[in-house]
Amino acid sequence: MATQAREATDAAISILKAGGNAADAAVAAALVLAVVYPNAGNLGGGGFAVIRMRGRTTSLDFRETAPSEASAGMYLGPEGSPKPLASLLGPLAAGIPGSPRGYFELHRRFGRLGWARVVAPAIRLARDGFPVSAHLARLLGSEDAVFLRAFEESRRVWLPEGRAPEAGRMIRLPALARTLQAYADRGPDAIMSGEVARAMVRVSTRHGGILSLQDLETYRPVWRKSLGFDAFGWHVASMGLPSSGGLILAESSALLEGKNYAGLPKGGADRMMLLAEAWKRAFADRYLLGDPASTRADVSTLLLPQRMERLAGEISLAKSTPSAVVRSIELPPGRESSETTHLSIIDGEGGAISLTTTLNGNFGCGLLVPEAGFLLNNEMDDFATAPGQANQFGLIQGEANAVAPGRRMLSSMSPTIAWNDEGDLIVLGAPGGSRIPTGTLQVLLHLIVDGEDLQAAVDAPRIHHQWLPDRLFAEEGALSPETIAVIRSRGLETSSTRAVGLVQAVRREADGSMEAATDPRGSGEAGVVGSESE
Repeated sequence: MATQAREATDAAISILKAGGNAADAAVAAALVLAVVYPNAGNLGGGGFAVIRMRGRTTSLDFRETAPSEASAGMYLGPEGSPKPLASLLGPLAAGIPGSPRGYFELHRRFGRLGWARVVAPAIRLARDGFPVSAHLARLLGSEDAVFLRAFEESRRVWLPEGRAPEAGRMIRLPALARTLQAYADRGPDAIMSGEVARAMVRVSTRHGGILSLQDLETYRPVWRKSLGFDAFGWHVASMGLPSSGGLILAESSALLEGKNYAGLPKGGADRMMLLAEAWKRAFADRYLLGDPASTRADVSTLLLPQRMERLAGEISLAKSTPSAVVRSIELPPGRESSETTHLSIIDGEGGAISLTTTLNGNFGCGLLVPEAGFLLNNEMDDFATAPGQANQFGLIQGEANAVAPGRRMLSSMSPTIAWNDEGDLIVLGAPGGSRIPTGTLQVLLHLIVDGEDLQAAVDAPRIHHQWLPDRLFAEEGALSPETIAVIRSRGLETSSTRAVGLVQAVRREADGSMEAATDPRGSGEAGVVGSESE
């Protein structure tokens, strides 16, 4: 298993050793992340899980929904321009949390151990305390914590004495421990109704939000069919709507295979150009997507073989297709983020779960529910709050993803499972906003096309293109000076960037041997039961 915190990986290992399966371990790890990784781990957010158990694959959508009082123009000023920070800061930016019912539903359907046993590691850490990691200390002391500073409720817990705690300082979260204990005792109703739910509504109302008790009580996760496709001799399952991640992976893979990606020199300009051209077209299609109930395009239609053949025929490796030709919309550059968290788990029986969960921005909307001890999300910014204009990740979105009561906002999260007919199994995914699908795909390609070792595939420098801005972003070492010169001569501009996703990956070979890899760009931890790395 691989997660973004040592404590979460340790919890998952302990659950597997106690006889639990992948579902038990995934939920235990996710709840530990809600304690020790508060910038993204959560009870006040939502996410997706792709599951493969006993040879069958399915997906769980526990994405947040828009409150019943939400409206299309709620983040716009009198002249139709976006209100600064309105969809990001404070509880008006919060969707109805999906995590409490989502984690419980995943365990209810697939878990083996008792519910209280699965929640216990998170309770213990919140009650007894845990040392602040260097990663969390850095985030709390940086501009990423600016929203926390806006609310006294949040400052009191995460910025004691008015400043960020130093790495190694013990933090105890008694309110969160009480919430988790109630969750262990009574399940999701302990959070989504009753006193905790009333506390969410009170703090939301006090700071201008629109969460309601009825919205919280009636929220339900949804089981959905995974988005399945074949690529380079492997079977792949990723997340369908309301995630765009599965579409981007499937469409990009089809275009790459159609243009003989596997036959092109590894790391060369032709491969880099082909990736960029495929991503331009996949991210342009993303503009049409939204909640399954409101999307303007059927994903299966977008992925029709004849359409993929036509799009592949439009790609020239000798000359970049301007993004304005793919679709003509101007877009300012966006920023990268790491506010999401991902975990990948395979158990000893081959059960596999890829789970991505998020608050959206680091520390969500910044507002902590004081009686409950957890932060609220700011997922409403993942809607097209101003259709045709960029969100915080630089993604431009259409009317299909406009704000409407009860809708689920479009996401880039890409939890993914791949397997072949020989019995090999790969589970992977990442945080990183719009860079989730591109980072995830590159690691998958290193594994299934180039046959790289798992850690080497995760470590390898990555690139990113998202249609607009029309620029290929590259981590240090991803492009040689010679390759940059060739790419630019073909009409594609390049820029340097920091992390393209923080991929967590695990693999089970056909002989039953396991390996796990965590991304060195982040602060995660990987482990295998029975190995010396436990």
